[in-house]
Amino acid sequence: MRIATYLRNSGLEKDGRLVSLLSALESAGCEVCRVSGTSGIPPATDFLLSIGGDGTFLSAAALVGDSGVPVLGVNLGRLGFLSENRPESVAEALVTGEYTIENRTLLGSSFSVPAGDSAIGRWPFALNEITVHRSGGAMLGVDVSIDGACLPTYWADGLLVATSSGSTAYSLSVGGPIVLPEAEVLIIAPIASHNLNVRPMIVPDTARIELGLRSRDRTVILTMDNRSAEIPPDMKISVSMAQFSLRRVRLNSSSFINALTGKLFWGEDIRNSTEQ
Repeated sequence: MRIATYLRNSGLEKDGRLVSLLSALESAGCEVCRVSGTSGIPPATDFLLSIGGDGTFLSAAALVGDSGVPVLGVNLGRLGFLSENRPESVAEALVTGEYTIENRTLLGSSFSVPAGDSAIGRWPFALNEITVHRSGGAMLGVDVSIDGACLPTYWADGLLVATSSGSTAYSLSVGGPIVLPEAEVLIIAPIASHNLNVRPMIVPDTARIELGLRSRDRTVILTMDNRSAEIPPDMKISVSMAQFSLRRVRLNSSSFINALTGKLFWGEDIRNSTEQ
């Protein structure tokens, strides 16, 4: 078994938990190699281990691209929904096959004006969300159409389109719903809306979403996961489900609901305590 590892933070290389994990994999007969954001993934790689937190996982998703190499998140960061696995749980699960591979929806985008050689232009896909955000003091208007049907203009700091994977990321912080990862939906949610009567919307992941911008500022900020670029306010953006998915490794011992209760303290209430 050939396993590649990816770290954005080189300071984690000497972390004792990571050293023990790599040693356990090598002792089990696995070939382990290190990759970087520029080196690419070696041929015949069976898994990519993303070492760190969810930000590292998003970079790892862009690194594997459409290669189909499964990504497993090893949590040496803070919160971790995509990178939820403790290093101590990984080696045995991989070697014994105690895992499943999920297909996570990716968002693809196209633009009325070329995005150029920016990080977004080179990789116009996102696992969590695509957002547009005001760059200055002026409020941003976002015209949204869903499969050709126009919604009322959103007046806000910005707007995001998120996948079910991204429901516990930026979407959650702007009041979006929590969505189970296997749900085949997209979330449209305003960021700091100036409309009192607008709410986040859930649409099928087959929808084609068009975004038009209204701004008095010279630029608007466009983000895709952890990458950003400034774009002209007359740029139109088309967002839809990508034609390929990210293959994410989920250990059999993990649970999305347990992650919600353990990491976000969902339902934390003295009345829910098992200790009476």
